[in-house]
Amino acid sequence: MKNKGFTTEILHSDRQSAIEHGALIKPIHTSVAFGYKTAEEICAVFQGRQPGFSYGRQNNPTVGALEQKISKMEGGLASICFATGMAAITTTLLTLLRAGDHLVSSAFLFGNTNSLFNTLTTLGIEVTFVDATDAANVKAAIRPNTRIVFVETIANPCTQIADMEGIGELCAEHGLLFVVDNTMTSPWVFRPAKTKAGLVINSLTKYVGGHGNALGGAVTETGVFDWSTYPNIYDSYKTGKPSSWGLLQIRKKGLRDTGASMTAETAHHLSMGAETIALRQEREASNALALARFFASHPAIKKVFYPGLESHPEHEHAKRLFRTFGSLMSIELKPEVDCFQFLNKLELVILSTNLGDNRTLAIPVAHTIFYEMGAERRASMGIADNTIRLSIGIEDVEDLLADFEQALA
Repeated sequence: MKNKGFTTEILHSDRQSAIEHGALIKPIHTSVAFGYKTAEEICAVFQGRQPGFSYGRQNNPTVGALEQKISKMEGGLASICFATGMAAITTTLLTLLRAGDHLVSSAFLFGNTNSLFNTLTTLGIEVTFVDATDAANVKAAIRPNTRIVFVETIANPCTQIADMEGIGELCAEHGLLFVVDNTMTSPWVFRPAKTKAGLVINSLTKYVGGHGNALGGAVTETGVFDWSTYPNIYDSYKTGKPSSWGLLQIRKKGLRDTGASMTAETAHHLSMGAETIALRQEREASNALALARFFASHPAIKKVFYPGLESHPEHEHAKRLFRTFGSLMSIELKPEVDCFQFLNKLELVILSTNLGDNRTLAIPVAHTIFYEMGAERRASMGIADNTIRLSIGIEDVEDLLADFEQALA
């Protein structure tokens, strides 16, 4: 059957190849070592000349099934899974960048990613932060030693949206690798390959898993970038088609060096969660839009950050690119409203730091996940001291509205 829909493809992806004992989903393979009948065969697997499993640090049948599922979700050629989303970003960049290289990044970054990029500068890798909502800012930052441009689709927590179409064209023109973190949208809401992203990164902990019960990350090769032009590929990984070189180096060298491997049990949890991503995100986005409109008219709220509102600076951009406007939003309370008192009055909404959970979560970002960044950097990102980030869940919207209303009263 051709032209399967998104959810149909994900639900039936495991059974596109034979599964032991007729199981409907890929079983959990806990073995970290795999035996072969001949020495020639094990050598061929290790050298990448034959498909197979070498060692649990780099591949595993259960993790491999999830990788195939992520590739289908992103419309990519292949994927690699990692222990966390940060492991995916760290391993990818440490594998592909060298001292003396230059990285251009969106200034509107997840706090942990910002911390990593600051660490890269101590290793001799130059990093320039720009306002990526306009590709002209990225263009102005490009240098002869620029190798990668990195952006997030929707910024956390103030929902700035990168000019991915313009940046993708710019990277193609200059032969740069365009890396897009798709976590805040997810493969169901948006496929970065459409904007010429060469690599796509997802924190699977968030919308793909959806249940807050497993950490994981992934990097997907889209087939857009010409790796034969990239100077940092080692000769030993220039085997097969050039489209596989980057991901092969990330798996063979990156996973070996960092050891940031995903376990089979984790892959099973994330694979099961992925089956319902479209159903969950439709409900979450619907709830988020209703709440954003409620907040926009509430006298205690100074500002609402949500791409679904027509007042959002990148609303038209989001409407053109994304299937929905997502479920991440932030609100800035008016100065006279104590953010801690407001949060402590919430009864249904949970005070927690995760995103993409079935349950609605709230957190005061300036005092927690962006605290180490400092007041000056927070201000440049639009984060005020009384900014509250919300990850909207699948609860009945009437219950959510009632909880926020009583807390703001």
